[in-house]
Amino acid sequence: MPQDKILVLDFGSQYTQLIARRVRENKVYSEIFPFNASNLRIKNFSPKGIILSGGPSSVYDRRAPLPDPCIFELGIPIMGICYGMQLIAQCLGGKVEKAQKREYGKSELVIDDREDIFKGIPVKTIVWMSHGDKIECCPPGFNKIAHTENSHIAAMADRSKRIYALQFHPEVVHTVEGTEILKNFLFKICKCKPVWTMKSFIENATKEIREKVGNRKVVCGISGGVDSTVTAVLVHKSIGEQLTCIFVDNGVLRTGEAKKVEETLRKHFHMNISFVNASERFLKKLTGVIDPERKRKIIGNEFIKVFEEKAKKIKRAGFLAQGTLYPDVIESVPFKGPSATIKSHHNVGGLLKRMKLKLIEPLRELFKDEVRVLGKELNIPEEIINRHPFPGPGLAIRVIGEVTKQRCNILRKADAIVLEEIKKAGLYKNLWQSFAVLLPVKSVGVMGDERTYENVIALRAVKSLDGMTADWAKLPYNVLEAISNRIINEVKGVNRVVYDISSKPPSTIEWE
Repeated sequence: MPQDKILVLDFGSQYTQLIARRVRENKVYSEIFPFNASNLRIKNFSPKGIILSGGPSSVYDRRAPLPDPCIFELGIPIMGICYGMQLIAQCLGGKVEKAQKREYGKSELVIDDREDIFKGIPVKTIVWMSHGDKIECCPPGFNKIAHTENSHIAAMADRSKRIYALQFHPEVVHTVEGTEILKNFLFKICKCKPVWTMKSFIENATKEIREKVGNRKVVCGISGGVDSTVTAVLVHKSIGEQLTCIFVDNGVLRTGEAKKVEETLRKHFHMNISFVNASERFLKKLTGVIDPERKRKIIGNEFIKVFEEKAKKIKRAGFLAQGTLYPDVIESVPFKGPSATIKSHHNVGGLLKRMKLKLIEPLRELFKDEVRVLGKELNIPEEIINRHPFPGPGLAIRVIGEVTKQRCNILRKADAIVLEEIKKAGLYKNLWQSFAVLLPVKSVGVMGDERTYENVIALRAVKSLDGMTADWAKLPYNVLEAISNRIINEVKGVNRVVYDISSKPPSTIEWE
């Protein structure tokens, strides 16, 4: 059955990828294009509908991001969200002004017209606002369909052209009826069929990989984490013995990492795996490096060099498979639109400009939770699928400051204790991530009636759905106590443990 598609145009909102994810949750395939994608590119994508994302700009700014105006003449449904709504108003003859009172956070929406997009939605409902501009008057052909106390036009529609605009964000969980509103757009207005599943994704991905690779061979870097394991299994399903997995010990891995990888992939999937011990090489490159961006790029570049060196020994090797995910790409560079750069990710920012191997990134358009669903569909063991995310640069970005063999060993031991106690308490599956961080400071302590001046370990445990936002976990005091006592007693060189209680945003999950 042909696959219906929704196109999301990115105008810089940090929620853009969340919009795409919400669409996919309803079994409709979606992709994100930059705001200025050409009319030809959009036509070739053949979307059943277009969603214009929010964004930090004002439509009346001189450099405000604008779409190809032809999108309004394609004859397909369009929904604008926040900045997307203001853009529709501005482009089609309405009036947008700076609001006297900005509207952020929860707000009560009063629906004036409950047809189509608001079908089945209560007359009054809670929505999430985030704007400083307002629609002063609708464009010709549009009618107001909802309002709030602060926004007399909080939603509008031109039903003859099937163009809808919402001042609020239906994609965030704080908008109570957000999912139903999106469903109304997808199924009542765009007439999409819910046929996009992980099974269909596997069918399409394996076909694409086979066509792209041909009779060449593929090298896949694996770490034992969810992303690289699912990538390896998916590529292996596509081309079998043409895949060679390379596991690199970069000196910044956790305890027992290599053994776990070998047992999982060789035992369950009978893959070709080559192990490379390059720990001294990586640690030497990291000597004296403190800046986290430099750490990430150094490790990323060294990985590619190791892969290339190893690939030369594999006849007909022409591709490198990576487990790059959507959040990696969005947070690394504004590749889809004017979104703000947060930090470089190992999979994206560390690549060599003149890499000899071509890239295969089959998970590039997936979110972490989708990758886990994909892993289950591929029959990957539960212990791997539900494993907490582990960054590509490994412990290098959890050793704050200079990365040395000694400091890595301290963190390795502390991190192992954190995971042991979290699993012992039955909390592992309820957390998105839990780990230890070695801080670049020392503190005074007392051990055996003697003064000590040693390292500080920070604990980090968060809850999240996709890693885009996260809340710090309220771990039981007895678990925190057990972790602290064990680390201080068992890890030589540590005399203090602290707990990180910051959420994302404003903080990131990783410290670097």
